[in-house]
Amino acid sequence: MMIALGAAIIAAAIYLLLKRYESRLVLIGAGILMALVAGKPMSALDAFAKEMTSGGLITSVCSVMGFALVMKYTGCDRHLICLLAGFLKKFRPLLIPGTTIMTFVINIALPSAAGCSAAVGAIFIPILMSAGVHPAMAAAAVKSGTFGSMLSPGLMHNGVIAKLANVQIIDVINNHMIADIAAVVVTAASITLLAYVLKENKGHEPEGAVELDENIKINFLYALMPILPVVILVLGATQIPALKMGVPHAMVIGAIVSLVVTRSNPSELTKSFFNGMGNGYADIIGIIVSVGVFVSGMKAMGLIDAFLKAMVSYDGFIKIAAAFGPFLLGMISGSGDAATVAFNESITPHAAQFGIDMVDMGSIAALGGTLGRTMSPIAGATIICAGIAGCNPMEVAKRNSLGVTLALIVGMIILL
Repeated sequence: MMIALGAAIIAAAIYLLLKRYESRLVLIGAGILMALVAGKPMSALDAFAKEMTSGGLITSVCSVMGFALVMKYTGCDRHLICLLAGFLKKFRPLLIPGTTIMTFVINIALPSAAGCSAAVGAIFIPILMSAGVHPAMAAAAVKSGTFGSMLSPGLMHNGVIAKLANVQIIDVINNHMIADIAAVVVTAASITLLAYVLKENKGHEPEGAVELDENIKINFLYALMPILPVVILVLGATQIPALKMGVPHAMVIGAIVSLVVTRSNPSELTKSFFNGMGNGYADIIGIIVSVGVFVSGMKAMGLIDAFLKAMVSYDGFIKIAAAFGPFLLGMISGSGDAATVAFNESITPHAAQFGIDMVDMGSIAALGGTLGRTMSPIAGATIICAGIAGCNPMEVAKRNSLGVTLALIVGMIILL
């Protein structure tokens, strides 16, 4: 009886998430309701209090989001984008695949998919359209690369996996880096091949295209600032032990160097950093807190144990569930965060029971949710790209669906 009631509550929560109700409200409400039905109301509130102070996650996520807002304030992000765009314009055959890969790279430094799409799309989409690429294909080329955040220390999933496996965030990133790179190569190749097959790679009039501001004088030092913290973290973890440091340290150093290089107003730059930190807590940590309450309700009703027993009964099913569960919900809802964190919080800690490394399982769930959102027609980033190109979001999603699905399969093969 308890299992049936719990399943009904979860089904209702999924329905409300698909209807795009506020995800934090739905998750917290469902978690508290399940805890009440189980007769353990305080378990949900205890989980809320515990997740609010997840030190490693808070410091990483908030510092990265603070740095991202500093890059927007100083304009360094625009210099990086224009630098890369100028390179692509010189090599026309690389326009479409290069756009996808460049978006992927920039999304590492600007981990918000919507923010990255707005910044990158405003530059790259007009360039592609002016070269005769179909508007929907131009938008899809940008959208197909918006999962570069998988390599960002600020991605919440990397923090969640690191916390569960008791390893450093950079170790998690190094673990799934090959899968991520292989995935973006697959998406770039697929979108390019599709453009040639559909004859959408040239010959289209750029009606309604946004004019590209070519008057900006690129400052190479400015362009290097968005990737500086990532470079410091990678070198510290692999080549130069003296540079080994935490994510917040690298982000603060990056902000300070940006202040010196751009000679920005110190007061305004500091405000931007802390405003970004606040946004990171509200928008990202808030999801993690909400999922913690939801998972605590599932545990109180015995749903986690029941789900684990069902998983063990079907050998091999867990691998497909880890990849395609978050993927499908991300595609349908436009955000894979809630489903991915819920899976990783509830199932990934038991990965050893299925003969899978915990970091591998968490990584494929994160990649699945991120790729699902990447091909969703109702994701904010898709709508932004479609708006810049002046086309229907569904047309964008149709064009990157093949590449994104193949990318997930490749990632699953590599990680699992």
